[in-house]
Amino acid sequence: MLSSKASSNCHGQDSLYFLGWQVYEKNPFHEVENPTGIIQMGLAENQLSFDLVESWLRKNPDIMGLKNKDGESVFRDLALFQDYHGMPAFKNELVEYMAKIRGNKVKFDPNNLVLAAGATSANETLIFCLADPGDAILLPTPSYAGFDRDLKWRTGVEIVPIHCSSSNGFRISMFALEEAYERAQKLDLKVKGVLITNPSNPLGTTMTKDELQSLITFAIDKDIHLISDEVFSGTVFDSPCFISIMEAAMDSNLKRNTDVLSRIHIVYSLSKDLGLPGFRVGMIYSNNQTVVSAATKMSSFGLVSSQTQYLLSYMLANKKFTSNYMKRNQKRLKKRKEMLVSGLKKSGINCLKSNAGLFCWVDMRHFLCSNTFEAETDLWKKILCEVGLNISPGSSFHCSQPGWFRVCFANMNQSTLQVALRRIKDFVERSRFNYQQNMTSLSRKLISNWVRKLSSADREEQER
Repeated sequence: MLSSKASSNCHGQDSLYFLGWQVYEKNPFHEVENPTGIIQMGLAENQLSFDLVESWLRKNPDIMGLKNKDGESVFRDLALFQDYHGMPAFKNELVEYMAKIRGNKVKFDPNNLVLAAGATSANETLIFCLADPGDAILLPTPSYAGFDRDLKWRTGVEIVPIHCSSSNGFRISMFALEEAYERAQKLDLKVKGVLITNPSNPLGTTMTKDELQSLITFAIDKDIHLISDEVFSGTVFDSPCFISIMEAAMDSNLKRNTDVLSRIHIVYSLSKDLGLPGFRVGMIYSNNQTVVSAATKMSSFGLVSSQTQYLLSYMLANKKFTSNYMKRNQKRLKKRKEMLVSGLKKSGINCLKSNAGLFCWVDMRHFLCSNTFEAETDLWKKILCEVGLNISPGSSFHCSQPGWFRVCFANMNQSTLQVALRRIKDFVERSRFNYQQNMTSLSRKLISNWVRKLSSADREEQER
């Protein structure tokens, strides 16, 4: 009696990424009330700089109270219907903030910006604009676990993975790109575009200008679109610096192709950089006016509230605040990431070298009992249920190699992270002890069998 959409299981909710959240929610860690509970390390939220935002809010009570600079209430204006184009003041400040994150090397036109209720909505809207059901989008793996939901659940678009390997730090190679494109063609899928996350989720790495320009050239050659999800662009805390796809596209050789910019689209939000996922502020930026027009019409299904736009337009207009926030936030992220990497290293666990994001890509292959995803799942269950840490297994990010995990570090305070690192240390020590015990037991068994065989051989010799 229900629609196929309602009754199908293609949402991606059965992924271990989401299942870990469900287990955590039944037994969440609390330093006082539940110190043995599960620590959430599977959620990429930035809670390290709330104090900076809260300080600005305290200094601007009139804005919080929906009053203008003259102290007059703007409640009625905000409470009435606003069209889906968004408030001009907010869009103007938003494009300036985006340019600031990119070192002002790229300028953005507010007329090319479409607001959406978070990056989830922005990505889906963009796919609706670029592809039809049954078309394909190429996606480098490991990739954000939520893309199975965001890109294909309601759009009907197929995702074809671009398989990346640890052998080159999971970088996108031209060989892997071509292989994915050819695989899509063999499946009779029409490829409409490539979607990248830069900085990468879950790797925490940024792409070089050469890599970005190779992707642009590939898109031009194949006559397809290129989407760059840049929601973590303001979290880059170490070299190399962040380079936007728009900056890479400004190269003189690429600009000779008159429609290159019409093929490039950016998705961004304030969820990660400003730590405001609950505010649901996402956006699409495109120089393709047909895409902008269609996406703007679709945005009526997921608008950003007028109150949110009003508040944030004033916050982003305070250039002293945004400059201070960006610098201090990046320093805090770097310090917290180094704390996690150092703690894991002391336990014999290494991470992929990274310079951005709210997480680390952690190598736990040496803990697998076999080089299989079944063994990875068994390890994940043990860490979740016995160790009390919800980390996300690589299989939920479609990683082609078992044993990698995404571990988040910015959604908790420092003392909670220290508890998590102690738990990991205890787990590693128990694992080593059990391994040594098993090896000792095995050795004794082998020696016993050997002695028994020798004794048996001696008896047979004597009987002869």
